[in-house]
Amino acid sequence: MPIPSELEALIERLYGECDRIEQDATEGLNILRRVMSQFPENAILIQYFAYLNALLFFATTSRQQIQTIANTLSQANIPLEVIQESGEDLGSLLGKAIESKLRVEQIVNFLRDLP
Repeated sequence: MPIPSELEALIERLYGECDRIEQDATEGLNILRRVMSQFPENAILIQYFAYLNALLFFATTSRQQIQTIANTLSQANIPLEVIQESGEDLGSLLGKAIESKLRVEQIVNFLRDLP
């Protein structure tokens, strides 16, 4: 059974959000490595480092979750309840992804302004 077009669009958007989170988190980590070499004991920089690594993990696990849902939706004769639950799960994941993307953008913008 083909995935409903609305859910297919949501899946594609989620993959894009994960890509953006990963790109921004990687950029932030690269900046942090440079700055942390000058201030290795700075607690805030250490927290940012841990958080950005957690966002990379979030992006990876989100992709796995999205793929699992897509595989479920691709099966034949899926009950309507499963499709609805999958849509809710994807919507919830999108909310988390958008929130994560906004946070990583704030951190990276802050880090770009550091000397």
